[in-house]
Amino acid sequence: MTPEELVQHSIKAQQRAKAPYSNYSVGAALLTDDNSVILGCNVESKAYPTTLCAERVAIFSAISQGFTNFTALALITKDGAFPCGSCRQIIHEYANGIPIYIANESGNFITKYSSDLLPFPFG
Repeated sequence: MTPEELVQHSIKAQQRAKAPYSNYSVGAALLTDDNSVILGCNVESKAYPTTLCAERVAIFSAISQGFTNFTALALITKDGAFPCGSCRQIIHEYANGIPIYIANESGNFITKYSSDLLPFPFG
């Protein structure tokens, strides 16, 4: 699957986001080693610490479905924001070394790796 195709999947995930408080929808598409695509979107809560980011939703969903090997991750936000610190740690632990395509709503993206995002991870 091309990076552009994976970004298109992340757009589909972004459309499912539940962000009534921030109005900041995020979509994630995680590609497995058998070419399955697992989607994740951010889901907000009034109790803000219980909110989940799209990246963690995608990774945790994949793991709960029995997937453990990943080959790429695409993220989309309106302005191409990078993952938060918690997501960076989870990406490092469960999807380390794969390309991460970080896109904005125009479809432009850059490629990063977990070592770019979190140079000194726990563990």
